[in-house]
Amino acid sequence: MKELNLSAVEVTRTDPVKVVQFGEGNFLRAFVDWILDDLNNQGKLNGQVSIVQPIKEGLTDLINKQDGLYHVFTEGIVDGEQVEDIRLIKSVMNCIDPFESYQDYISLAEIDTLEFVVSNTTEAGIQFINEEMPEGKAARSFPGKLTQFLYQRYQYFNADIKKGLTILPCELIENNAGELKKCIFQHIDAWNLGDDFKGWLLNANSFHNTLVDRIVTGFPKGRIEEYQNKVGYNDNLIVTAEHYHLWVIEGTNNERLHQLFDDSNLNVLLVDDLQPYRTRKVRILNGAHTSMVPVGLLHGNSTVKQTVEASFTKQFVEDLLFNEVCPTLDFPEEVIKSYTEAILNRFKNPAIKHQLSSIALNSISKFRVRVLPSILEHESKYGKLPDNLVLAFAALIVFYKGKDMPVNDDRGIEAYFKGLWNKNSIEEIVKSVLENNDLWGRSLIDLPGLSDMLCRNINLIEEKGIEEAWIESCNNH
Repeated sequence: MKELNLSAVEVTRTDPVKVVQFGEGNFLRAFVDWILDDLNNQGKLNGQVSIVQPIKEGLTDLINKQDGLYHVFTEGIVDGEQVEDIRLIKSVMNCIDPFESYQDYISLAEIDTLEFVVSNTTEAGIQFINEEMPEGKAARSFPGKLTQFLYQRYQYFNADIKKGLTILPCELIENNAGELKKCIFQHIDAWNLGDDFKGWLLNANSFHNTLVDRIVTGFPKGRIEEYQNKVGYNDNLIVTAEHYHLWVIEGTNNERLHQLFDDSNLNVLLVDDLQPYRTRKVRILNGAHTSMVPVGLLHGNSTVKQTVEASFTKQFVEDLLFNEVCPTLDFPEEVIKSYTEAILNRFKNPAIKHQLSSIALNSISKFRVRVLPSILEHESKYGKLPDNLVLAFAALIVFYKGKDMPVNDDRGIEAYFKGLWNKNSIEEIVKSVLENNDLWGRSLIDLPGLSDMLCRNINLIEEKGIEEAWIESCNNH
């Protein structure tokens, strides 16, 4: 089978780089780069993407070996019929590792045709990490790298107001563009880059909050030969995803975004306020994913579909969504019920084999953003803690014990939980976790009844298993 690269396919690249993308993972390649490829096919963008690998370990070598080419398989049910689309993505020019090739990275800022910056560095990616301004090397954090990048562009083009960029962060945190801009300003102050640079940043560039929605199941490891046979190439970057996609952008005042997405065939919405869309999606779709990961894995499930169809975990997810999450959301009952039912049907898509282990990445920061707000709002609104969501919290703590579980998080977080489980009682573990401001952005120790419920659930999980813990937990309340 032929290797996939430019010499093997009839692809001619003449379009300039117009997008710098921080993140080379499955989601961005099956969502943003897929969308940009579609815009190129429609003659709307006519530009290429240069990807920046945001952390020290990544896919740069593999992406460049394939000249940025790869296939996206989108599968799902449309109008009651199973559909499959296979697309060769041609929008990616290359990938750069800024830790190994800093000069290549910073030179991207000097590209005259550049228009956009997009990113998805996970929920943990947009944070300020205080460090000395690096000389000739990449900053540790994504906001630090972006500050270096924008400062280089500001200097290279002599503060030309026309050389600003449209910045579209896709990290799943509230006010993602605002938080990113705040981190950049912290770096400007810490590194003494000056008020003139601040002025250019504000006046020449635009930061837009965004919300992304597509279930991306990633590399089809167990079926790779089947997928490669369909495309006829040895493609080691294949990504599988559901057919559905939605990108909501606070960008009604951005003329270029209107040029790209108005009258396109893409489900991209330019709105004044995406908050209602975000809250609904994060609490229901993402909240369900993050809640089911530790529960499903502890029960022996491996996929999302299996989890929403097996008797115990199916009931757990449905009770959690319909009885605990939905009532906390400010939507008409029928509207939110219909949306939730549609989400569950997306989870049951027979073409999507979404591994729970792939969703488990950075589960702590995901739980903080996606699930904890539902727990807090349920307690505030009803004066009691939600059984299923608290069981998910307990299962998360057990999951981070690490025994036979696919824990994949910041090394410091992994070490923290490993240390807790090695030498503490369950009561001591729960107390430490709830008091840890770094994990949750606040202390949870004073939330009435939470400590006791977590201790009881964890003991039940350890002694009798997750299903029995769920049964007893629900019977006790």
